Amino acid sequence: MADLIGTVRRNHALEHATLSVMLRRLGRDIRAMGRATGDGYFLYADVPTEFFRECAHEALQRMKAGEGHLAVSPFCGTNIAVAGALTAAASLFVAGRSTRSDRLPNAMLASMLAVVAAQPLGRMLQKHVTTSPDMTDLEIVDITPGGRGGARYHKVTTRRSAAA
Repeated sequence: MADLIGTVRRNHALEHATLSVMLRRLGRDIRAMGRATGDGYFLYADVPTEFFRECAHEALQRMKAGEGHLAVSPFCGTNIAVAGALTAAASLFVAGRSTRSDRLPNAMLASMLAVVAAQPLGRMLQKHVTTSPDMTDLEIVDITPGGRGGARYHKVTTRRSAAA
């Protein structure tokens, strides 16, 4: 199980790195979403396959060269999940500790503080829990396009070498 989790963390990091390379080349005018799996990752974006292939291989090369910062993305769902959990917890905490007339302003203030705290916490969780910048034994095996219209994606299949 630990091997599978480690592989998914690496694939998640490579997904982020690929998106970072794509954004650097295209600018921020792109809609994209990714999902890491045990055998690679899906990146949903309407981009040409050859362009995507170049970005994925550049991302892997850069990660292997020590650019581990590419593993952490401001667009990751981890950030959204952390913000949602902290905001809900903060709102519940203050709602039970005040009079009825004070609940809304207290809940709003607590929620805003939770969202501010969620930004660095989400990045920290990505860095230490949901991604791994260690690409030493990871390789791209295949890149397959799929979907149509606005639902186009590329499936990147990866594997870890025997040294894993």
